[in-house]
Amino acid sequence: MEIKGKKMTVVGLGRSGVGASNLLAEIGAEVTITDNKTEKELKDFITRLNPSVKLALGGHPENIFLSADMVVISPGVLLDSKPILYAKEKGIPIIGELELAYQIASSKFKVQSSKFLAITGSNGKSTTTALLGFMMRKSGFRTILGGNIGNALTEEIRKVLGVKGKEIDDSSPHFSRFTLPDYIVAEVSSFQLESIEDFKPRGAAILNITPDHLDRYHSLEEYRDAKARIIENQNEDDFLVLNADDPEIVKVVSEKLKVKSKIPRIFSFSRKKEVEGLYFKDGIIYCNLPPMTGTVPSCPRHSSLIHVDEIRIKGVHNLENAMAASAMALLAGCPADAVGESLKEFQGLEHRLEFVREIDGVRYFNDSKGTNVGAVIKSLESFTEPIILIAGGRDKAGDFSLLRNLVKERVKAVVLIGEAAEKIKKALGDITETLMAEDLKESVVLSRSLAVRGDVVLLSPSCASFDMFMDFEDRGRQFKKIVMEMT
Repeated sequence: MEIKGKKMTVVGLGRSGVGASNLLAEIGAEVTITDNKTEKELKDFITRLNPSVKLALGGHPENIFLSADMVVISPGVLLDSKPILYAKEKGIPIIGELELAYQIASSKFKVQSSKFLAITGSNGKSTTTALLGFMMRKSGFRTILGGNIGNALTEEIRKVLGVKGKEIDDSSPHFSRFTLPDYIVAEVSSFQLESIEDFKPRGAAILNITPDHLDRYHSLEEYRDAKARIIENQNEDDFLVLNADDPEIVKVVSEKLKVKSKIPRIFSFSRKKEVEGLYFKDGIIYCNLPPMTGTVPSCPRHSSLIHVDEIRIKGVHNLENAMAASAMALLAGCPADAVGESLKEFQGLEHRLEFVREIDGVRYFNDSKGTNVGAVIKSLESFTEPIILIAGGRDKAGDFSLLRNLVKERVKAVVLIGEAAEKIKKALGDITETLMAEDLKESVVLSRSLAVRGDVVLLSPSCASFDMFMDFEDRGRQFKKIVMEMT
């Protein structure tokens, strides 16, 4: 990819937009970044931009698309938006931030020494990605970690390639002093996968597919097809790890493989049956991996990897995440003992079923990353205690009726906030006590008044956060602040 001296338009001024703009600018491109939001709304991101990046905010001027040599879009940008369609009609290349990161890494890091390991799915992506990165580093591999997990891949690659504010020159002595990574571990979303072209991970995993983002996709089939693009460019030299217990994954991957001439090696993980890969049985995770080309697996067939009680992160969903990350790590060459030790040590991520505090015998958990119904199902399954559930936010066309059985079985009360409160009340209000709160603070106060010793108060919204908060992290941190300040 020729970048130096080229005109690049980056669409969307968030983390991905900042990462892409700065990387392009430091390689020597002329960069303009555009966003519908105003300068005032985006001031925190603007301060992080390379000074050479030009701004076109408060709308998308047509001329910066039509005059560009390439358009790079952030994950939230719709591919069928008018400015993107205009550029397409003119034959201007359009790629996503993930594709940009892949192409630059492939060029600068000489792919053979830097391999992509990519993880997607509706739920558990961030935890699995972070755990895999932990395992890779524990095993001694030089590892970049990024993507949808919160730090843009372009930003992480920029850190390796150069120094902020200076043009990158890969022929310079400065560049030669950097130690190139062995692996790039990436969390990838359906939004990012929509705009790939050459993106080809050495190893890929699909964790689960449940209805999500149906405010963007016309159907579950369209959403799962976007997820399945992770395997689009893989071949027989690559490997794919799948959740064998998820029928949607089995279906979409089978359809995808029928039209592929080159098929990656396929492995699975399962909580319910023995598979070629990793499986759970009688409280133990077993390894059942065959030799890869030129390698011998570090754990023999049907050998014990770890007892579930030794895994530090708890919950049904984290058992699946642990198996997925372990399979990826073992297939990438990590020793089994390093993988096992990682499972014992890894503490989990903020906002993912995160224990906050115990007050008067009531435990408070922050699961702000539970932004869809499937995620909340996994979280509810993780508790045997009575739950007061705080939910609501901006609806993503979720089917809240799918929560009915678990709410009836485990939830003693639901406290609702945000734009989706009335919709959730209609779906669940007849099976458990349901209260409406004006804001997050009132929801916590109401939950405390309902809870007794031995109960759990769980923030797991089942919705996006953008009606009341900057993002799910802002929502989670505000929840923790409220809980920590209670007396």
